[in-house]
Amino acid sequence: MNAAPAHAALLDDTRIQAGSAPFRRANIAMFVGGFATFAMLYAPQPILPQLGADFGVAPATASLSVAAGTAALAAMLIPASVLSDRYGRGPVMKIALALAAAVALASAFAADFTQLLVLRMLLGAVLAGLPAAAIAYLAEEVAPDAQGRAMGLYIGGNALGGMSGRFLVATLTDWSSWPVAFTVVGAIGVAAAVLFCHALPRSRHFTARTADVRRVLDDARALFADGGLRSLFAIAFLMMGAFTSIYNYLGFRLQLAPFGLGQTAIGAVFLLYLLGAVSSAWTGRLVDRIGRARVLWAMLLASLCGLVATLAGNLPGVLVGIALFTFGYFGGHTAASGWVSRRAQERRALAAALYLCSYYLGASLIGSLSGLAWEHGAWPGIVAALGLAVSLALITAWRLRRLRPVAAPAAALGATP
Repeated sequence: MNAAPAHAALLDDTRIQAGSAPFRRANIAMFVGGFATFAMLYAPQPILPQLGADFGVAPATASLSVAAGTAALAAMLIPASVLSDRYGRGPVMKIALALAAAVALASAFAADFTQLLVLRMLLGAVLAGLPAAAIAYLAEEVAPDAQGRAMGLYIGGNALGGMSGRFLVATLTDWSSWPVAFTVVGAIGVAAAVLFCHALPRSRHFTARTADVRRVLDDARALFADGGLRSLFAIAFLMMGAFTSIYNYLGFRLQLAPFGLGQTAIGAVFLLYLLGAVSSAWTGRLVDRIGRARVLWAMLLASLCGLVATLAGNLPGVLVGIALFTFGYFGGHTAASGWVSRRAQERRALAAALYLCSYYLGASLIGSLSGLAWEHGAWPGIVAALGLAVSLALITAWRLRRLRPVAAPAAALGATP
């Protein structure tokens, strides 16, 4: 009668434990991978007004330089997850990061806006392998009681990469030009790929699954049959769409009166991403203590309050609102993404891909369509449109408080809902 618990305990003993050398190496690798992912993917965001002026396109069109990458990444997440199921998490992540760095360097030499869009799409497509496999890797290799911390550090790397990349691109563009800025970001991607390949511990609990279309479709149907997972996918779509939108059009607002900020000052606003790194690490530990449901709802409520606060007519008020929104967003993402892997069990790679597909589709669709809200209603229009999206996510998170935990075997490993 005690065979199953004993087997589960044995599995736990062979997983990466908190505080161990492999745990530190895994955290370094995943932090660096997350850093490079967001630094390269969102490099154009702080200079959208500059790209619009240089290429003679409207704000909504300029935002496609971000949306093209996120849309391509979303489209390739499921194929990338299938490849990671077949060939392993580590190889797929390493190849993805190396190819993305090469494409990021090439984007610095785009001669027109069409070339830039094509390269941004290619960047998103090849980069998909890292986020598609990262969550599954952590769920398989890290001990259950340390997964929240590991996930928090990975997403913290996303946040810090997004902050550093945006600030660096804005500053270098102001001092020199956007091609120089993109070249530097590409070089950072190359360095990150080298460090990632060196630090990542090899997989010990990966079991290959055949790349069979019928099996993938059957797994997808099983995942969508889980109401909890459907809700988490919806939250990812809504919140990432809102997050991308608020930063897409923040630069356009801060250039106008009464703010009148220059490119470097606008880039400095992205330093608020540091709060996302803090939030992710802190939320990861909080999730391990009190559960994902409570943390998720509270973080989304914080985001909604921050969004409303950005309506202030003075710069300090706007910055406080952006800070609160950013803190809540990254905390919510940390709670939701880890929850998906726990509920999906052996289908965690595909579940992570579906979650991130929803996440980046939201970034692409809402991030572009919110440009219409900007063009017709300026910042109040943005807040109204995004307020609706965040409110829907908050209602969904509130309903998840009563979601039942998954059955064994995840429950046997100490899973929380």
